[in-house]
Amino acid sequence: MSDAQTRAGFVALIGEPNAGKSTLTNHMVGAKVSIVTHKVQTTRARIRGVAIEGDAQIVFVDTPGLFQPRRRLDRAMVAAAWGGASDADVIVLLVEAHRGVTDGVKRILEGLEEIGKGRTVALAINKIDRVQSEALLALAKDLNERYNFSETFMISAEKGHGVKDLRTWLADHLPEGPWLYPEDQIADLPMRMIAAEMTREKLTLRLHQELPYQLTVETENWEERKDGSARVDQIIYVARDGHKGIILGKKGETIKAVSQSARAELEEFMGRKIHLFLQVKVRPNWLEEKERYSEMGLDFRDGNK
Repeated sequence: MSDAQTRAGFVALIGEPNAGKSTLTNHMVGAKVSIVTHKVQTTRARIRGVAIEGDAQIVFVDTPGLFQPRRRLDRAMVAAAWGGASDADVIVLLVEAHRGVTDGVKRILEGLEEIGKGRTVALAINKIDRVQSEALLALAKDLNERYNFSETFMISAEKGHGVKDLRTWLADHLPEGPWLYPEDQIADLPMRMIAAEMTREKLTLRLHQELPYQLTVETENWEERKDGSARVDQIIYVARDGHKGIILGKKGETIKAVSQSARAELEEFMGRKIHLFLQVKVRPNWLEEKERYSEMGLDFRDGNK
């Protein structure tokens, strides 16, 4: 296949927290490369998933949700989201059908007036199964009057409705050129970070309070074994001693369940045996440590803005 016949480029998915960006990324790619939970603000780094559509290679930049930042971590996440959009060839704004034009969506549209200049920007109204068709059409009309979108799509990222049409359109709007990644690669994240994200997802699902936003997971060691398996050692950093007890659970039941669930998903993802070992450590100021931001793929300096 010559370069002239192929297309490749970056597509940034932006939107409010929980708009369905991670779900859409995973559906487009056909594998789980971004964590999906019922909690908002779970995507911290710009996770790239790679999809093939005909002769085109689409590299999805799944950004953190855009929201009003309050903490350093929040500000770094929002900066990462806009950074992903400003670097992309095509931007897709995801809006939840049942929530409509919220204050958050209005702020994003204002940001697009600057970031979207000279770029192809599409609108994807997600979770269309939650509202009537009349309301969908009214929402699409309202949003297109507020911003000049190149195209509008009605989708359900979770069920896959409309996703194929969106992917085909994206492939046609990428610049011509050689593919950016090997054909069999689905993400450009190191396996260490993917593994850490999987464990963090299980913790987020298991713990039903604000604690998930006050913890982070790092893969400290990855050891390949002669039998084809791998030993993976991870550290869960929390801000307070009391948080450590919550994660461990009664007689260690919580961390055991998290470990089993994360290991099973990692084994399925990699297609081989994984020996996963988790530790919980208290680091009161991890939210202010530059190293933690680097591990998450965020810029520590952006937290100052």
